[in-house]
Amino acid sequence: MRLLQSGFKKAACGAAAVAVCALALTGCGNDQKEAAASGITVVKVGVVGDYNAQWDTVNKLLEKDKIQVKLVKFSDYATPNRALADGEIDLNAFQHKAFLANDIARNGYKIEAIGDTLITPLRVFNNKEKLKSMKDVKDGDIFAIPSDLTNGGRALKVLESAGLIVCDPAKGYVPTKTDITKYNVKIEIREAESGVLYNILPDVSAALINGGNAYTAGLDPAKDSIYTEDINAATNPNVGQLYNVIVARSKDKDNPAYKKVVDAYHTFDTAKTLMDVYKGAFTPVWKGSEKYKYE
Repeated sequence: MRLLQSGFKKAACGAAAVAVCALALTGCGNDQKEAAASGITVVKVGVVGDYNAQWDTVNKLLEKDKIQVKLVKFSDYATPNRALADGEIDLNAFQHKAFLANDIARNGYKIEAIGDTLITPLRVFNNKEKLKSMKDVKDGDIFAIPSDLTNGGRALKVLESAGLIVCDPAKGYVPTKTDITKYNVKIEIREAESGVLYNILPDVSAALINGGNAYTAGLDPAKDSIYTEDINAATNPNVGQLYNVIVARSKDKDNPAYKKVVDAYHTFDTAKTLMDVYKGAFTPVWKGSEKYKYE
């Protein structure tokens, strides 16, 4: 598919707790010292997963400003906000607004979002030997969902929108299993850490997996899923809370270098990379990105 930019010309520029610095062709240690010696500002950005091609594009755009992003990879969602709050990294970019708000409330981190990035819809990926479509769901079918509060609640809302369950509306977009008031089909819901949902797919009927983890597992969002979360703001009032964000320490939110990182992310080139490389797993959501469309 081809990405179009309506009314604009294409830009010229084409968590284990142990973090490993990584970005194509660059590393840590000596590279950082060399960068500093050459007048380059290094910005360490914490990420989770191996879907980071957009940051290569961001780095190309930042060359003129002598800023270089170095990715610090984490293998779990619990660590990057703590690492940011503790000053081990400069920014992170792995979470949506609902997760961020919950983590701040629980841990008292003085961190905040400084720029929207993308949305990665939850999709229902089926065990093709046990379930062919959502119309075929029957009593006893097992659905695996993320175990954390925000994404678990989000998954339940997806199952509700598919007509399988009804949740207490007073719980908003973060219900728990105890908030299910009715089972239209007597399914079983199992919880597991987001990163292992694909691994347990052979043992269940289906799993609700976000775009990042699905991409890492080699799943095709169009061919391998049977239902997709509604990410249209006109029909899903909660969708804004599901936008992923770049996060900084509150005291550093106006750091000029960090603002330039956000500006480089908020470009046609980055949107094109997101859409072309990840084949629809991610959708850009920063203000103005609605003009970027597939044809």
